[in-house]
Amino acid sequence: MSTHPVVTPPAMLGILGGGQLGRYFVMAARQMGYRTTVLEPDPDAPAGKVADVHLVAAYDDPDALAQLADTCAVVTVEFENAPAAALATIADRTLVHPPTEALRITQDRIQEKAFLEEIGAPVGPYMIIESDEDIAEAADFFFPSILKTARFGYDGKGQFGIWNHGDLAGYWEQLGRVPCVLEQKLNLDRELSMVVARTADGRTTTYAVAQNQHVNGILDISWVPAYMPHDSAEGAAEMCTWLAEELQFVGVMAVEMFVVGNDVFVNEIAPRPHNTGHYTLDVCTTSQFEMQVRAVCGLALSETRLLVPGVAMANLMGDLWEGGEPKWHRILENPAVHLHLYGKAEPRAGRKMGHMTVATGTAMGATALAKRLRKQLTAE
Repeated sequence: MSTHPVVTPPAMLGILGGGQLGRYFVMAARQMGYRTTVLEPDPDAPAGKVADVHLVAAYDDPDALAQLADTCAVVTVEFENAPAAALATIADRTLVHPPTEALRITQDRIQEKAFLEEIGAPVGPYMIIESDEDIAEAADFFFPSILKTARFGYDGKGQFGIWNHGDLAGYWEQLGRVPCVLEQKLNLDRELSMVVARTADGRTTTYAVAQNQHVNGILDISWVPAYMPHDSAEGAAEMCTWLAEELQFVGVMAVEMFVVGNDVFVNEIAPRPHNTGHYTLDVCTTSQFEMQVRAVCGLALSETRLLVPGVAMANLMGDLWEGGEPKWHRILENPAVHLHLYGKAEPRAGRKMGHMTVATGTAMGATALAKRLRKQLTAE
């Protein structure tokens, strides 16, 4: 196997994970002429419904991994908790992108913080909580803060806000006394993210910076372009590209950032396409999912240009279904709206069931319209 092979259609591409990110990867790959295999234990998973092959098995199932290795020219992931150790067992038999070392770092907050500090990336104050002694030492830490599990936390899960040191031990107990990081709750001016693509031979490209709002720890809405002081968008692109290079990353990743005054801190790295990059499906020359295919296959990285002056992406959570099917006609009558539903069988509170993209003359105008239209989905 050459160092940097190029994978072309009709090769089989494999992906661990069957959610909406995997679904869009599969759809992009199939449009380009590739065949696809999804490894996902949920038989009703969105990606499995559109793939050529759906292996209904655990992510670390030896037989399923062996089938990926034997049939796929490259294997990638759609979520950060794909078992790096399991993927490492097939990395000598087929291409695995992103590399398992990059996955190992980014799927563990303790490892990720250590990596960021080692390379000199800016991170907010934090400490590691792994023992009762750490709890005691945290008396000198900054409060309020946020306690997060080192692994398997996402969309507000696996974390608690901590207002004072006296609350810390109880919340750590609730998290099962697993390894955690305790992060100072920063007085944020903005939350930003940027999607970056990188090939095995080091070619890179970035998308426009998105500005994000969260509700209960879950992304609610993103808009592009983000408000950025002069030249800071270029600085963000340089930093995110540098992070991808230091990780020796291959594929598409997202960098979440906190802005406090004139300082920008790296919050987390997501080693896969990102919810805040969904706008690229409708208003960019190349979507983040086609770019993922291109990057892991070693193809040219296409343009990432934004085709509209302003765009907003609003998540559609399962809560919208509480009174029955949302009234889709109310938003689809508006030509600025693109609706995406993920094909998930069961809507429930806090579950991402879809999103809508709204494009207008400004990012703020798009955001206001998206929020107004989303309310109309359930209004009497």
